[in-house]
Amino acid sequence: MALPMSLGVLLESEVIEDPLYKDDGLCVLGLFGKTAMQAGSPKEFLINTLADKHIYDLFRLDETDNQNSGGLIQAYYSQENRVLYLVLTSVCDNRQLLRACESLSAGIGHSDAHESWKGADKQHCLALLYLFSLCHVLLLVHPTCCFDVTYDRLFRAVDALRQKTLPLLRAAIKDSNISKEWKVNCRPCPPRLLFVFQMNGTLRSCGGNGSDPSGGNADKPKKHSPRRRLQHALEDQIYRIFRKSRVLTNQSSNCLFTVPANQAFVYVVPGPEEDPVAAVLGQLRSNCALRENDTNTSVSGPRRYQQMRHSARHPSFNVESSSLSGGQHVDCSLKEFLWQHVELVLTKKGFDDSVGRNPQPSHFELPTYSKWAQVAYMLHQVMIANTDEESAELSVKVQSQLKVLEGFLDTDAKFSENRCQKALPLAHSTYQSNLPHNYTTTVHKNQLTQALRVYSQHARGVAFQRYALQLHEDCYKFWSNGHQLCEERSLTDQHCVHKFHLLPRPGEKPEMDHNPPILNHNSRGRSTGSCNCGRKQAPREDPFAIQAANYDFYQMLEEKCCGMLERIDFPVFQPSTPDPAPACEEAPRSPEVEAPVLSSGSEPSEVEKLKESIPASHTPGESTSLSLALSLGQSTDSLGPYGDGVGGEGQEKRPGLVDRQASTVEYLPGMLHSGCPKGLLPKFSSWSLVKLGPAKAYNPHTGLEQPGFLPGSSFLLPWDVVIRSRSEDEVGLTEPLDGGPSSWPAPNKALVGKRGSTGGLGRGRRRDDVARAFVGFEYEDSRGRRFLSSGPDKVVKVLGPGGAKEPATRALNTDMPLYIPSPAQGRGLKPNYAQLARLYIVVPEAHLEITLNPQVQLGSPPCSVFHPEQTELVLPPDGLWVLRFPYSYVTDRGPCYPPKDNQPLANYKVLRGILRANTASPLPPQ
Repeated sequence: MALPMSLGVLLESEVIEDPLYKDDGLCVLGLFGKTAMQAGSPKEFLINTLADKHIYDLFRLDETDNQNSGGLIQAYYSQENRVLYLVLTSVCDNRQLLRACESLSAGIGHSDAHESWKGADKQHCLALLYLFSLCHVLLLVHPTCCFDVTYDRLFRAVDALRQKTLPLLRAAIKDSNISKEWKVNCRPCPPRLLFVFQMNGTLRSCGGNGSDPSGGNADKPKKHSPRRRLQHALEDQIYRIFRKSRVLTNQSSNCLFTVPANQAFVYVVPGPEEDPVAAVLGQLRSNCALRENDTNTSVSGPRRYQQMRHSARHPSFNVESSSLSGGQHVDCSLKEFLWQHVELVLTKKGFDDSVGRNPQPSHFELPTYSKWAQVAYMLHQVMIANTDEESAELSVKVQSQLKVLEGFLDTDAKFSENRCQKALPLAHSTYQSNLPHNYTTTVHKNQLTQALRVYSQHARGVAFQRYALQLHEDCYKFWSNGHQLCEERSLTDQHCVHKFHLLPRPGEKPEMDHNPPILNHNSRGRSTGSCNCGRKQAPREDPFAIQAANYDFYQMLEEKCCGMLERIDFPVFQPSTPDPAPACEEAPRSPEVEAPVLSSGSEPSEVEKLKESIPASHTPGESTSLSLALSLGQSTDSLGPYGDGVGGEGQEKRPGLVDRQASTVEYLPGMLHSGCPKGLLPKFSSWSLVKLGPAKAYNPHTGLEQPGFLPGSSFLLPWDVVIRSRSEDEVGLTEPLDGGPSSWPAPNKALVGKRGSTGGLGRGRRRDDVARAFVGFEYEDSRGRRFLSSGPDKVVKVLGPGGAKEPATRALNTDMPLYIPSPAQGRGLKPNYAQLARLYIVVPEAHLEITLNPQVQLGSPPCSVFHPEQTELVLPPDGLWVLRFPYSYVTDRGPCYPPKDNQPLANYKVLRGILRANTASPLPPQ
């Protein structure tokens, strides 16, 4: 065998042995350990010195290596010396360490990297157990001259693994042609462990005579050199450590390895010379001296070993000079140190390393290469290769026994677990501190964040992430085990106070003992609300569903108050099937506000007839506004939106939401707004329009006589609307308004049949040219306190008789807020808001059409605009009408909560143009 090869390749190949050595015994020598950081110092180079051949080349080591960073065993068989060298390379060597670091540097986490290193350590222990099961002599190579105490833990781990896997290894070699002792112990003999340390410059300052440089008597020479004394000190230290940890015991047959009692088992390799040229010349002289003393006769077997042993000493890494003064003992070379132990194996004397009063002899066997290769192949398939199908089951069982190594190798993980286990109760107590009995997800997350902060202050190591996940699970279990609060929020943005529960099905009664309990939502919030017409107040629970907020509460009060009143019903969904379904697919939403138009279901009004009689050169709104303005002697801008027509110039009529036939199969699950699909209606209307009575039912001197109004704030605002009479002696609306004499009366002269001034409504006009309507925007807070508003920031306040003097023009020409601060604030610091609840309209008995078109915007545009199911609704004359606004507003994305303290109220508003007045033609006499 000229070159080293992988052990697996060697065992699968047929080695042609020399007939002279075929029947001789074989000594198996194993090498393992760590390599130095300096270049050119791998432990494989020791084989070159021991075999007197250039076997391992520095530039060929990377080529013979493979990418397996867990463990690699290289083999070199020296037939003439009858020694088989096995070299174990692992992550303790520089080349494999660099490869492992490169593979772990690709964005891998700390815990994952630790798992990789732990797996590499386990495979290293398994490869070491393989060497301890096949070798006679083992050589531990260390790059410094100080003993690494971690080997004590490593050997205890390998010994524990051997005790666990011994029955499996016996089953693997039971059919081999070996002795019974070998089958029982699964090794040819208890291997002897030798230690090779490399000098790291500590003793270079010593003189050539070996005297003590630190002082003392320099004339008295020492018996041993400093290197020899260092070897003796290391032997004593190693022996005491292994005896203390019981790696070494009196009976060698029970130990993982043995050390000789009367022979040196530690060798310190001297460091390199200061002068490399002198070192090369010394190597050359030694080689030349060897060639001169070498004999021409060829001797084999033990005789050849005796001849080599008595020949000149060969240099190892560096040979200490033998010309020492003072009669010191000459230091032996590395080969002489090792061959005194190999000689005991080749001569079949064995190792008698048991100590104590009654030492028991240990078994020893010197196998031939064929026998050893047979056993080595079986163990290699079970422990290393895992490619044989017959031994696959044993291989899996051996791999499963590697968990016994965790207690020995993973010391940092044990420390991390102990540390994290101590931090876990502190984190638990932090999580549970100041907690209510039931709490929400937000509170749970906040407490968990505090617990993780405390945990991270105390926990360390690779178990940090695992115990952090356990903390997450423990806190979640504590929360979900009877402490979880219902996550449902009411339409006023208040949490349900019950713990996690189920809602009762239709017809099912609440059940507290059920797990989880069956209950209705309840936020313990109560408010006072009025009915549709406003004449009766009752307490209401905080609603969680839109139907309960905008329909059920008012239906309950209708039975007691306004159930018999005349009303205008808004169109709702009319099912044609017994099981209608809510609409799932939504049409693309448009952020624009839908233009108010008349529904196709309503009959043509008087305004439609009036528009037909207006010339095409003028738009309807322009003509009507000009006629009213000229009759009053004012500009069209002062009329406001209630004086406009259906639309301005260039404004097209858009199709309404209910212009087409509404669906009778699918209904709208929420409220109707501008972003809803066309042709869908809700199952109930969130709006209400009822008639309290005729126009004279409202007394402007007393105001609305309803409960809950603040003193002086129940008076509606007057709204004077100009009406153009259609008589024969007056100019019709169809005549051109050119400003001629026929359009204006004579100065200071009243027309026939007309009275004087009517309070600034136009001089010389008849009283029936002006119709007085009344409008009131009612706001209501949660305590049932009500008041009317005359503008966005003004509350109606009438102290004396005569009713409200301020006209409704300001309120109709501006966007009225949906929420305003209540004038009756409580003692708390939190502001109390009042919400727009109703709109009162007194329609006089006159030739006048008042069109109702409410549009509510919640938020800054673009956003959805809420409106009733029918827009552009014309109110019949002579009536006191009440439009009730929804209590809550809900879209398909969820409820629109009332504004918070930091949210501007101006974004929540009712758009201007809610009322529009148009003159109507009188009906022809019957």
